[in-house]
Amino acid sequence: MNIFQAIILGIVQGLTEFLPVSSSGHLVLVQHLFGLKEAELFFDISVHLGTIVAVFIFFRQDIYAIILSVLRYCKMVFKTGSFSPANEDSDLRLALLIIIGSIPTAIIGLLFRKIADQLFSSVLIAGSMLILTGIILFFTRFVKSSKKGIPNFSLKDAFIIGISQGLAIMPGLSRSGTTMATGLFLGLNHETAARYSFLLSIPAILGASLLSFGDLSGSESVQIKTAVTGAVASCIVGYFALNFLFYIVRRGRLHYFSPYCIAIGIFSLIIGL
Repeated sequence: MNIFQAIILGIVQGLTEFLPVSSSGHLVLVQHLFGLKEAELFFDISVHLGTIVAVFIFFRQDIYAIILSVLRYCKMVFKTGSFSPANEDSDLRLALLIIIGSIPTAIIGLLFRKIADQLFSSVLIAGSMLILTGIILFFTRFVKSSKKGIPNFSLKDAFIIGISQGLAIMPGLSRSGTTMATGLFLGLNHETAARYSFLLSIPAILGASLLSFGDLSGSESVQIKTAVTGAVASCIVGYFALNFLFYIVRRGRLHYFSPYCIAIGIFSLIIGL
């Protein structure tokens, strides 16, 4: 992989990790067009970590508030011995919702990770899942506006969204699109569905990256320059993609991405035959 390919793949990762159009599906397609069987594992880890940095920057205030809330809770438990919070804390509740949502994601990821890795090189499967993503996004246009936010966000809702995130291990099935759509179908308002979707992505992507580090072989050639280039590109582009996505989501226009997903899915099927 050369520097040009690293930049392009980093840009694709940054754009498609957050826009509901499936980063895995687009990476499979671009790698196929570049003649790459699959990206080097270290490079793949690097561009994913680049997008995580973008999430940390974009949601820095939310993450800071959650950490402070958890620390206050731990201090309260240590002092009083009671596990019941003294008052309703939305940030503490959000932390709990992220933990609950991460459980089914982790289980599905661990059980089906090897299968998903084998499917990653299949343009036909990626194309089929992109079409499915488009269909899911299309139906969000019929969801009525809601005021359901964090206070009314149940643990059951979080678990279901976590399942949808776990299923997005399939190449071509958009993680962000699937989780946001599931949140909307469960009655969450657009802002909360998007916010939770991306905060939930942090432990998922970090966990997947840690597992992938264990798969690195000592004999694998690691090109630091291309990996860093791809990571920087994915971080910068990812940050602006997040801003653009929230602009669209706040206006209830998630379904705008549906025709693109279906079109690129059909294109993938054609070139994969």
